[in-house]
Amino acid sequence: MGLFILRRFGMMLLTALCLTYIVFFMTNLYPNLEKLAKTQGNFRMSEEAVDSYLGDRGYLQATPIKYMQWLGVMPGFSKELEDGRIVGKCVRPGVAPEDTPRYCGILQGDWGFSTVSKAPVADVLGSRLANTGKLMFWVMVVMVPSALIIGVLAGMKEGSRTDRSLSTVSILSTSTPEYVSGVIFIALLASTRNGLGPWLHDMGLIEAKSLFKGTAKSAMDDANLRNFTLPVITIALYGMGYIARMTRASMAEVMTAQYIRTARLKGVSFRNVVMKHALRNALIAPFTVIMLQFPWLLNGVVIVEFLFAYNGFGMQLVTAAGNNDIEMLLAVSVVSVFVVLVTQLISDIGYVYLNPRIRIS
Repeated sequence: MGLFILRRFGMMLLTALCLTYIVFFMTNLYPNLEKLAKTQGNFRMSEEAVDSYLGDRGYLQATPIKYMQWLGVMPGFSKELEDGRIVGKCVRPGVAPEDTPRYCGILQGDWGFSTVSKAPVADVLGSRLANTGKLMFWVMVVMVPSALIIGVLAGMKEGSRTDRSLSTVSILSTSTPEYVSGVIFIALLASTRNGLGPWLHDMGLIEAKSLFKGTAKSAMDDANLRNFTLPVITIALYGMGYIARMTRASMAEVMTAQYIRTARLKGVSFRNVVMKHALRNALIAPFTVIMLQFPWLLNGVVIVEFLFAYNGFGMQLVTAAGNNDIEMLLAVSVVSVFVVLVTQLISDIGYVYLNPRIRIS
């Protein structure tokens, strides 16, 4: 197992270098750099002025050199301008030239400086990542147990009325986009004029005129049931159906296996057959699907974050792409690649433990 994990770490490192280099190359294409120069300077800048701006700040260096500077294995570019100012990759506002480090890359913990937020990328992205992490945690708490329960109950007795009912619910939840279910939830549960809130308020069952808040902006500082329930159930409902369908299919296949029939013929109770024999094997495929939810939640909750005004990782990604914030885009890509590779490693290790028939050479 140790050798397997070591090999996977080596593959993860190689994959991360390849993917980040591709993203670095694409974000540093000349049209993007030209847009960056005009955004930071003047949109009426001439081509000579754009080239001068980019050249003075090291953007026109060869891509491999810039990539190694970004990683922190080569000294960062710096240059003194005609007006006496020193500009470069490692130069930061308010930092004296003598205190400026030579190396300032990912390996040194320096993620760069955001040209949009006018702040270190690590500070901005860290807060956004924490917000999305909190959202991801509660979505997984709601989504995974619910999906597994629905899938197991539906797959235990394939073709029964329970199976058909739960399968219909799963298909409906997966086929309903988040922007549709989110709007429906807001209209039914967060509106102070329509929906269930005013009706329950008139009956004296609730004090406020709405059950929940239609925005999660306050949840970034103080998450509670009123301001955090709707975005959580909107995301969880969409992902729950897919996991439930996978669990149902896996459970139905396991329940028809020969060892399950043998256990039943030996007089083992149906409950013990399900809990001790079928469930572990039935969770092998859903486990992989569950681990794939983490990358999806990290990058795929953009619509929900915009819908509920929640400043998270997805919204930061869209903002950085829309404003050509190159350093922020590179940092976002590193985090995304890291999450994908780590979840795949955990999925492979968990697959080995769940399926003892697999042997690692």
